[in-house]
Amino acid sequence: MSPTLLKLAGVHTHIGAYHILHGVDLEVPEGQVTMLLGRNGAGKTTTLRTIMGLWPHSQGTIEFAGSKHRQSTPEIAQQGIAYVPESMGIFSDLSVAENLLLAARQAKRLQDLDEARLNWLFGLFPALKTFWQYPAGKLSGGQKQMVAIARALIEPRRLLLIDEPSKGLAPAIVQNLIEALRELKKQQTTVLLVEQNFAMAKALGDRVAVMDDGRVVYTGAMQELAEDEGLQQRLLGLSLGAHQ
Repeated sequence: MSPTLLKLAGVHTHIGAYHILHGVDLEVPEGQVTMLLGRNGAGKTTTLRTIMGLWPHSQGTIEFAGSKHRQSTPEIAQQGIAYVPESMGIFSDLSVAENLLLAARQAKRLQDLDEARLNWLFGLFPALKTFWQYPAGKLSGGQKQMVAIARALIEPRRLLLIDEPSKGLAPAIVQNLIEALRELKKQQTTVLLVEQNFAMAKALGDRVAVMDDGRVVYTGAMQELAEDEGLQQRLLGLSLGAHQ
């Protein structure tokens, strides 16, 4: 078993008057892709935002690399955690290059970007190089998603949180994303990935946690869930086999 990089124990989160997370227990092994699945409204996005400090937890503990944290979002990012929200969060009026520069804490100018890492990103997402000086807001949905993920990877990160990267994308673009994320897996990048595309979940996931009503109700190997249609129906109300 890989060592645990991220651990949530009994985490509760309130947003205004609403109690969203009801004691989340979750472990994310280092160097693996952990899928976070569940029906709409189960609490998956709130879990990612709580880990990132965007919504503070009201109870429980979050440990990263063995240390408890309850810092601000910038301090959490400094520890090497990056977040790709469902909305992607890119700056539409800025070029692809400027979007990546803003995410690079150690670079003040484009010339300061790590050339080797930039070439690695171009290998993952060739469209970045093609549209390097193009306004990010004019890119296709799939290209914007690539920019969003590349921003999170422009500097080495210990943990990548990604929320529904395939949402609204054409199947061919989804396949490109799968291939890029597989390359990240080869480099032992630790990823916690929320995804509704179950073919993508099966292709990428090492471990899986299923949420329901603000709690994690199942954890195990992704392959075991992918092979057990009865378990899929019970936990998710559908069959992965119908989403190939």
